[in-house]
Amino acid sequence: MTKFDMFPQYSNPFDDDKLHEECGVFGIYGHEEASALTALGLHALQHRGQEAAGIVSLDGKRFHSHKAMGKVGDNFSTEEVIKSLKGNAALGHNRYATTGGTVIRNVQPIFADLANGGLAVAHNGNLTNATTLRKQLVAEGSIFQSTMDTEVIIHLIANSKKIKVVDRIVDAMHKITGAYSLVALTSKKLVGMRDPHGVRPLVLGKLDGAYILTSETCALDIIGAEFIRDVKPGEVVIVDQNGINSISPFTAPPQRFCIFEHIYFARPDSVLENRSVYEVRKSIGRQLAIENPVEVDAVIPVPDSGTPAAIGYAEQSGIPFELGIIRNHYVGRTFIEPTDQIRHLGVKLKHNANRSMIVGKRVVLVDDSIVRGTTSTKIVQMVREAGATEVHMRIASPPTSHSCFYGVDTPTRQKLLAAQYNLEEMCKFIGADSLSFISLDGLYVAMGEKGRNSEQPQYCDACFTGDYPISLVDHDSGADEELTLLAESS
Repeated sequence: MTKFDMFPQYSNPFDDDKLHEECGVFGIYGHEEASALTALGLHALQHRGQEAAGIVSLDGKRFHSHKAMGKVGDNFSTEEVIKSLKGNAALGHNRYATTGGTVIRNVQPIFADLANGGLAVAHNGNLTNATTLRKQLVAEGSIFQSTMDTEVIIHLIANSKKIKVVDRIVDAMHKITGAYSLVALTSKKLVGMRDPHGVRPLVLGKLDGAYILTSETCALDIIGAEFIRDVKPGEVVIVDQNGINSISPFTAPPQRFCIFEHIYFARPDSVLENRSVYEVRKSIGRQLAIENPVEVDAVIPVPDSGTPAAIGYAEQSGIPFELGIIRNHYVGRTFIEPTDQIRHLGVKLKHNANRSMIVGKRVVLVDDSIVRGTTSTKIVQMVREAGATEVHMRIASPPTSHSCFYGVDTPTRQKLLAAQYNLEEMCKFIGADSLSFISLDGLYVAMGEKGRNSEQPQYCDACFTGDYPISLVDHDSGADEELTLLAESS
């Protein structure tokens, strides 16, 4: 169940019918401008979550915290706020809710005073046994202050019988099932880790001798930091005053990095798993053109996420690339009462047809995905009204037919267009002259593979296949419904 299903009051009539990002993390240790650099890093990661942001800093003795609803620039741009976050170590988080309500107590990093000192944790992903663990912890006397799964990690660390803080963190994570990249700040260390399958991204960087752990390389670029490498699946990276250390305390199953990071989630200027996101998206567009050609006069991206794939499609097909749709980047929540009429106009507030590039032409629209299909329907209609003689759609991912349980806010399966209709019915629903998706094998070819290894897939592609590499403990036991009720009451 999505946040908008659980919390209708937060529904945005101008929502763009996309799968939503899963949060971004940024941690730095050993820099006198740690908080300012963290705020800049969160700016670069704003695409991964726009609901809330938080920073916790450490001055060697005390932790300092500032959290707020809304975007980074609205809450961390003043000298007063940055100066209040003292110290040479800091941890930041951008939030898009996948579990827990949209309230300030669910904003990360989450902080607690434990027996062996303060601890702040920021987490990107989703724990698939969080509700089961939460019930156990409450039965044993734990008192929760939020409804997010990240707080389970804090309680597990607090309850660990291990002595050293890193051992306590590792001990806690051994009890967890799910997909995650986690960064923790203790009174003496910065600790980062990825889940053993490596579903969610985490990279290591360095600036002026200070080490950085963050979700994407674009957060390193904004502060001029050096990209060192990706944190390995199942790896734990420890940074302290003596430098950096790495351990691998988890059994390493085959890697299953989220393929949708390359299709849509990550910023195109990031490098993930040694691959340029932008180049991958162009490659997907080229493969899409090979598999699904069409005789048209112009290739038009659905901006901004469809643009790199559309460039690749145009290059491969030899058909002119045109900016036939212009996006307004300054649309947020409206002050206008969201009546049915205003909701209908929502897409036009965000996207407008560039009529001179469309009128009298046969066009192919290239987008990264179709989720519910509502926005695709309105865009096809808008392009027709602008004078296109034919409107075809080509999608740079296979049909999204299954929900994600690994940290992406996905509609229930009943609301996914591809789960309800076949290709012909989907085409009719959105009103296009033709509709095609890249094949699953074609997607893997575009990623540099020979195809999808059905016995051991190289990526997590559960949203296309229903092949979930990590056990869905809460979902399979029905505990997800309990979490929804808990979130609704928060």
